[in-house]
Amino acid sequence: GAKLIRLHFHDCFVNGCDGSVLLEDAPGIVSELNSPGNQGIQGLEIVDAIKADVERECPGIVSCADILAQASKDSVDVQGGPSWRVLYGRRDSRIAN
Repeated sequence: GAKLIRLHFHDCFVNGCDGSVLLEDAPGIVSELNSPGNQGIQGLEIVDAIKADVERECPGIVSCADILAQASKDSVDVQGGPSWRVLYGRRDSRIAN
């Protein structure tokens, strides 16, 4: 649970909850994962698995940013923590900051 909460927190930290923390280095993109404050972030394989399952059911509809928010909330629920409603509609960023 803590891995997913930290991942979601780091995604939301700079420009809002936009999935940009998941971007990998590419031409024109220097990954947020490589920044000193994001070293050691874990849980990417969990988000990848969730995204793959969601894409099989409803391709191109659910953003990675929404998956991060829901996975963070669900990880708290599973551990017996408080619950809240996740509103959807976040859009994935195409750039990293």
